[in-house]
Amino acid sequence: MLDVADRVIMVSGASRGIGRAVTAHLLEQGYRLSCGMRDPSGFGDTDRAMAHVYDAEDPEGARTWAAATAARFGRIDGIVAAAGLNPKVLVFDEDEDDLDRMWRVNVKGPLRLVRAARPWLAESGAGRVVLLGSLAGKRVGSNVGYAMTKFAVTALNHGIRREGRAEGIRSTVICPGYVATDMTLGEDEIPRSEMSRPEDLAAIIGTALRLPDTASVSEMLVHCQFEPML
Repeated sequence: MLDVADRVIMVSGASRGIGRAVTAHLLEQGYRLSCGMRDPSGFGDTDRAMAHVYDAEDPEGARTWAAATAARFGRIDGIVAAAGLNPKVLVFDEDEDDLDRMWRVNVKGPLRLVRAARPWLAESGAGRVVLLGSLAGKRVGSNVGYAMTKFAVTALNHGIRREGRAEGIRSTVICPGYVATDMTLGEDEIPRSEMSRPEDLAAIIGTALRLPDTASVSEMLVHCQFEPML
């Protein structure tokens, strides 16, 4: 397993949900963090953690954030792309605004982050990328628009693994089902008490960040209920 000491991780969507849980977990593990969020005003910077404005819809946001992270810590060793949206979009919806926004945030957001951080990930020699996918990226349920973006995130993950391998960059997509965050408020298919906990997802993500080159895991499917096709 990789040594945590001195490693710097960028976490998008760090102010809420899984991203917030990841931030707490990685700080406990001893990482230094750069936390991307729309409004960092309530975040108290420390010697081991900084916050930076990050809007996944801004084409230049990733470059600005990555440059600020490298300027502060001198290196970038990993990315956890946890920012995401899930408005419901159906096949026959004529209005494509929500679909376009999901595409910008859920797919282009992590793509741009990896591109922006690539020089430092390669310099690290053991760059790690963790993308927050979904079981919706493995099978299609009631929200086909969200599923489309998460299928694309899974494809992005494998593209990163292929193109970054020679530079020591490894990528893992974490695909949970229902997680008890604000994103699943109002979901009545299963009780919230039976959903996965953000803290447990954070621990799984922490494991993915420490896996060595020779034991890299491409996909992790995380279930809170039985799904016979997965």
